[in-house]
Amino acid sequence: MKSIKGTKIFERSEIKEAANLLQQGKLVAFPTETVYGLGANALDEAAVRSIFTAKGRPADNPLIVHIAKQEELKSLVKGELTEDVKRLISNFWPGPLTIVLSKNAKVPAVTTGGLETIAVRMPQHPVALELIEATQLSIAAPSANLSGKPSPTLVKHVIDDLAGKVDGILAGGQTGIGVESTVVDLSQVKPVLLRPGGVTYEELTDILGKVEIDPTVEAKLSNDDQQAISPGMKYKHYSPQAEVILVEGRTEEIPTKIKELIGAHSAQKVGVMATKEFSNYYQDVTVKEMGSRSNLAEISTNIFKLLREFDAEGIDEIIVEGLPVEGLGLAIMNRLRKSAAYQIIEV
Repeated sequence: MKSIKGTKIFERSEIKEAANLLQQGKLVAFPTETVYGLGANALDEAAVRSIFTAKGRPADNPLIVHIAKQEELKSLVKGELTEDVKRLISNFWPGPLTIVLSKNAKVPAVTTGGLETIAVRMPQHPVALELIEATQLSIAAPSANLSGKPSPTLVKHVIDDLAGKVDGILAGGQTGIGVESTVVDLSQVKPVLLRPGGVTYEELTDILGKVEIDPTVEAKLSNDDQQAISPGMKYKHYSPQAEVILVEGRTEEIPTKIKELIGAHSAQKVGVMATKEFSNYYQDVTVKEMGSRSNLAEISTNIFKLLREFDAEGIDEIIVEGLPVEGLGLAIMNRLRKSAAYQIIEV
């Protein structure tokens, strides 16, 4: 174990030490299959409040509670589990799916952003599961970054943002999916997709039939004045220091528009986040390849990492190629639209 700015950096062999910190009401960041999370005992009000302080996160932005065993869900929610809930658990847990249900009285309001519902998931990452099981606790864990910045997919990102602000960081390599979990609300009569992620809308409808999509999911305008019933539904999110412009629409017209924008901003240090298919098309700018349009899983793994790399290189403006909003593309575009603060150019 080493220490950076007073924050202990643990390796996987030191999971018990990291678990001890969580049991003491401390904060520990850890890897999941989506992004790194910043964990605290979900039923300890003081511990949960320290998450908001460390991240600079608004108190009305609810947290996701992580569990290591499916049966633990019943200890957090009110009433019996419906058949829809059981089907989702059977098909997607452990995995990148968060389910919103009515909470019971023992879950403090600070964990749920003052709501009567709770968001719960069982992560798939072996380190996350081992850590949570070692604590014998339910762990509240938003992304382990400063509020508003791109989510962390490498332990370096967590250290850059939170060293000196949290008690421990458990290293676990690069995360796999690279965007946060899908959030589906089953606390109402009809299932509602609140946030797209690693489980696609199409996969949800295969299991549940009709699933409504909350307007915030596909929004191209800010919705900060609305109440958030899931993380990622309001406030500035996933944004680097550089200005981001997202160009979306007809695939074949996007590169031409981006070249036009590059010419118009020649006085600035411009970067382009490009797909493999068009990455050689742009000249005299910093180009970072996010992956092939035929491999959305590769792109989702890379988007947050590349946004942080542009910042590290002092880029003033990042122009990003948009993607079709199908399958995992819905989650990617949801994140990119927020990263761009809804600066979107349609072609």
